Amino acid sequence: MSEIAIVQAFEGMADYRRKQGKRHLLAVCLALFTLAVASGNRGFLAMGDWLKYHEPELRELFGVQSLPSYSAIRRVLLKVDYQDYALRLSRFFGITPEKGETISLDGKTLRGSYLVQDNNPNSEPHPAIVLVTAYVVEKGLILPPRQVDFGSNEITALPELIKDLALKGMVFAFDSLNTQKKQLIPL
Repeated sequence: MSEIAIVQAFEGMADYRRKQGKRHLLAVCLALFTLAVASGNRGFLAMGDWLKYHEPELRELFGVQSLPSYSAIRRVLLKVDYQDYALRLSRFFGITPEKGETISLDGKTLRGSYLVQDNNPNSEPHPAIVLVTAYVVEKGLILPPRQVDFGSNEITALPELIKDLALKGMVFAFDSLNTQKKQLIPL
């Protein structure tokens, strides 16, 4: 296995691809895709183009015979466990807030995440997915996001996130939704 640190960060992640679809190791794929995004590429096609452009250097650096194609990028990223990925990435970069830093907390509904199809027998209807995130302002980095329980909202999820972060000496910033008189967050 590769001794490149970013590859090692993703080793051992659950691989949900079909057996026939595992031409490239998941850890190498995720490392390459992370580097592509860090280079400013957004979307499957842009990542595929970046990999093609830098193919000789990347093949030599990672010690692989070939690089993933656009379709491989798509297959891997559509099936990856994003919570595990985010946790491993934050560990890799050493994202830990320090005393006195500002942590901005906010919740967002993922656009297009709800499913209200009653006529599709392969998928059950479900409400939209809501995530709460903690952003370390001074470092410009996001801590791993947390999904809000269905039927709940960010107002009830943020106290749990703060409690789980177990941070002391931080300055927390909220949007106006979380500063309602009746909904103040008890710490």
